[in-house]
Amino acid sequence: MGSVAGGGPKPHAVLTPFPAQGHVNCGLRLAKLLHLRGFFITFVNTEFNHKRLLRSRGVKALQGLPDFRFETVPDGLPPPANDNATQDVPSLCDSTRKNMLLPFQNLLARLSESASNGLIPPLTCLVSDFVMFFTIDVAQALGLPIVLFWPCSAYSLLGFVHYQNLLDRRLVPLKDESYLTNGYLEQEIDWIPGMRGIKLKDLPTFLRTTDPNDLLFHFMVEMVEKSHKATAICFHTFDELEGEAVEALSSIYSIPLYTIGPFPSYLSQIQQTDQLLSLKSSLWREETQCIDWLETKEPKSVVYVNFGSVTIISPEQLYEFACGLANSKKPFLWIIRPDLVNGGSVILSTEFVTEIKDRGLIASWCEQEKVLNHPSIGGFLTHCGWNSMIESVSAGVQMACWPFFADQQTNCRYACKDWGIGAEIDTNVKREEVEKLVNELLEGEKGKIMRQKALEWKKIAEEDTRVGGSSYINLENMIKDVLMMNMKI
Repeated sequence: MGSVAGGGPKPHAVLTPFPAQGHVNCGLRLAKLLHLRGFFITFVNTEFNHKRLLRSRGVKALQGLPDFRFETVPDGLPPPANDNATQDVPSLCDSTRKNMLLPFQNLLARLSESASNGLIPPLTCLVSDFVMFFTIDVAQALGLPIVLFWPCSAYSLLGFVHYQNLLDRRLVPLKDESYLTNGYLEQEIDWIPGMRGIKLKDLPTFLRTTDPNDLLFHFMVEMVEKSHKATAICFHTFDELEGEAVEALSSIYSIPLYTIGPFPSYLSQIQQTDQLLSLKSSLWREETQCIDWLETKEPKSVVYVNFGSVTIISPEQLYEFACGLANSKKPFLWIIRPDLVNGGSVILSTEFVTEIKDRGLIASWCEQEKVLNHPSIGGFLTHCGWNSMIESVSAGVQMACWPFFADQQTNCRYACKDWGIGAEIDTNVKREEVEKLVNELLEGEKGKIMRQKALEWKKIAEEDTRVGGSSYINLENMIKDVLMMNMKI
């Protein structure tokens, strides 16, 4: 079974990500970091996502490591019409809260039985996605410490923490739909410590509802309320980037908070076995020709376009992006998921295809971290999901930001106004703006300044995740003081 310093059985961590692509990516990276520090890992996917993983990576993709195992629980949702598409986020949130507790308890009971038979080490701790807060009750019942990991920005959690205050101050729900467009969201919120100069439109978007019983809004309020019962919280970020937010949160929470990222910077500096490297979390099949194509391009010449795993755009928006990219005359790699466009299939005109024939590549999915670190990438047009943002920071790549929902507006605001690494595209995307921003990213003065800033952040991230860096020390402390608190060392 192996051992940690001091001998004895390995500590055994059960990791439970929220069943969406970005959360699974982040959870698996954290699991790898713990495994590299001597933990036996049980990684819990939903049955639906487990099948997708095996479809995208092959039936043997999750085999090979005796001390890094994958288990499944049902998500409680009816089978979807499309088994290769992102599941509906509100339905997933509702179902995790209502339907996953019992299957998860049963899984832990089975693991405990295996441990008592000497087949695996006894359970030491739970590491659970913040959104899967039902796991807190399970941890308490078993007397296990539980760390909630927040896979989004610390600033976005600070926004969610103040949802109840927005409700108490009657700023939400919105009176009617006109409040989305009449300037109401432009008002500055000056009473949130740690979020200077923030506007209502910069806070996570679930507040943009006219329904007093809105499912996602109240789910987030409940999530924050329950999170105080965890043993600790860890963040996929680093102090220099979001220290102000973490400091504000530490005055709200009485439990320890740990900034332990960015994970890509950590993992790029650590020697991993081939078996560990082979454990990946993409729910779509990654197209390998993306890297081959990038090899044919000049350094810093390509704009990479990817709106993540959840964003849905209209055919009109797709057309404006396509025209803007074509008119820029710049090389681009554009990831268009099968379920990206609202209402069905992606149709790009023959004129567009002819126009971009020698300088544009369209793929359905790719290994994003590898793409962002490729020398030919000169900029990233992104939806501002936190994984994409942190991978971009870790690669030193500047961004054109087009946020879609949830925490993405918050991430965009800080990238553009505080961190100096992004420029925002208006929600009502226009081809002229896309063309202009692509050229600015790759060749303009503002693009050069943003690139320099992105490289500075990359350097700080690398320093923080090296031995002796703040994130490195925080991870070590979290392991020693929380995850292994029940072990006799």
